[in-house]
Amino acid sequence: METSIVGVGVGITDRFRTVVEEKAVRIEHLAPRAQRLDVKVTHQSYKNGRMEDDTVELTVTGKGPVVRAEATDGDKFAALDMAVDKLCQQLRRAKEKRVDARQHPRGAKFQNGSLQGIDVQPVSADVLHAVATGEIPVITGEDGEGEYTPVVIRTKNFEPEWLTVEEAVDRMELVGHDFFLFIDTRTDHPSVVYRRKGWDYGVISLTTQAPPERAAS
Repeated sequence: METSIVGVGVGITDRFRTVVEEKAVRIEHLAPRAQRLDVKVTHQSYKNGRMEDDTVELTVTGKGPVVRAEATDGDKFAALDMAVDKLCQQLRRAKEKRVDARQHPRGAKFQNGSLQGIDVQPVSADVLHAVATGEIPVITGEDGEGEYTPVVIRTKNFEPEWLTVEEAVDRMELVGHDFFLFIDTRTDHPSVVYRRKGWDYGVISLTTQAPPERAAS
């Protein structure tokens, strides 16, 4: 497995490279089809000048979905340890799900307007309305500077992926997020799967086919 290490605002020492190579053996053992491990270390200094930390981002690519994990700590070696632990946990969980799927084939089916065999429930109309109100301020830009708001929303653009709900759940688990945006192959509707309590999941779908007509002014 090829390993690439880059530093943003921080130098990469030979010692750090050696530790990464040692950790890569553990990752490769859990992901034998992995072809590349990208490690990005970002040093952050805060405005008060008294706080600094390092964020380590790990990305595994190869034959199969991309797997990511990251962690932040005042010491980049500690951040690396935490990120590797997260990544290995995600890989181990995905492996256990694959084994379980072979032993107990999935019975998830879309019948009578609902999913059977997996605890995925549509979100309520009240929640959809709250999401669509636009009352939460949006801050764009890399620095996030601007008028204070308790919620900061970052914006990112991705290429669309057509997946089943079950595949989207698997991808969400691999990247370690609490949600995953995709286009449902069954309906062609933009959808989001999200984590609920335990191993339960939910799904939100947009069903509008065309923008609403506006009254002439």
